[in-house]
Amino acid sequence: MAASRPMVAVHSTAGENTDQVALPAVFTAPIRPDIVQQVHTGLAKNKRQPYAVSFKAGHQTSAESWGTGRAVARIPRVPGGGTHRAGQGAFGNMCRGGRMFSPTKIWRRWHRKVNLNLKRYAVVSALAATALPSLVLARGHRIEGVAEVPLVVEDAAESLTKTKAALDLLKKVGALADATKAKESKNLRTGKGKMRNRRYTNRKGPLIVYDNDNGISKAFRNLPGVDVLPVDALNLLALAPGGHLGRFIIWTRSAFVKLDSIFGTFEEVSKQKGGYRLPRSPMINADLARLINSDEVQSVVRPPIKASHQRIPRHKNPLRNLSVMLRLNPYAQTLRRMELRAQEQRSKSREEGVQKKRQDRAAGHKAKAKEFYNGLVADSEYQGEDYEVFSSWLGETQAV
Repeated sequence: MAASRPMVAVHSTAGENTDQVALPAVFTAPIRPDIVQQVHTGLAKNKRQPYAVSFKAGHQTSAESWGTGRAVARIPRVPGGGTHRAGQGAFGNMCRGGRMFSPTKIWRRWHRKVNLNLKRYAVVSALAATALPSLVLARGHRIEGVAEVPLVVEDAAESLTKTKAALDLLKKVGALADATKAKESKNLRTGKGKMRNRRYTNRKGPLIVYDNDNGISKAFRNLPGVDVLPVDALNLLALAPGGHLGRFIIWTRSAFVKLDSIFGTFEEVSKQKGGYRLPRSPMINADLARLINSDEVQSVVRPPIKASHQRIPRHKNPLRNLSVMLRLNPYAQTLRRMELRAQEQRSKSREEGVQKKRQDRAAGHKAKAKEFYNGLVADSEYQGEDYEVFSSWLGETQAV
């Protein structure tokens, strides 16, 4: 919300403070960048010039399709022979020399209708933003030498007719730097706009708002980037170029005083806009922390409720949690010990039985092996003269 100040200084053409006027209520209206952007997008489309390709483009030939059975695409083809053009595809957007896809028409919906109340809200928000130096600086205007914003000059400025006098006025009030910045920003436009009567671009400078045109429009019309506008025809495209809030405006005194009758106040309706009243902010003071901590609010609110940190008992499974089981059944520990001892005893007896079986199995295996070996030796003890050589070769007779 714009800063609410009761009085604004009026500067003479020499740059001196001569008088004071009350700040119009429109400068304390809510600033809504979303509404300004929406309205600007709609209004900026209303100055477009319709364009379209020729309705005959790409169809200036009597091409026909060859049909099927000739192993070629069924696209229409240029008739005749003897030239490269004969037999070439035509009409389609994929063909050389064909029409574009979905040819543009001049009956496109170029314009946009914007609600009247929404347009007024956007203008009011743009005017309120011009009273905040931070927004004006953020938009890129050079207002370091300006005494205050909004800047009001006396009505004698409406009688200026020469550009030299206009430059002198800007210099005296400290706005010449912004006009110079706009003049030096002239550059060639990028793209094909150079060929379409918009060859150069330059930034926006200050906006001069007057009440009676006694020559002021001629004095400022030759300054690049400096716009002149009557107070009865304030336009959002001039107040917020590009949809960006914070245009630097220089007001004449009569135009500045007339704002209350044009837009009205929060209590009185407008005298020119059929029952229009300025919009109000949902919150006059947006500093919520300051409101809550103020003495007026803190004196009537009740003290905070201290939350009792009551711990909710968590259910634990006794079959998994030994401490819970012991609370339920103190004898469970004895049962558990007896179970562990019985388990240990069973394990021990099982191990002893396994060891005994292993020993018995090993002893029986050894006896069977010895018995088998002795049988082999008994079968190999040949007797007689025919076996003496064999016995000597075998060695001593092995005893059983």
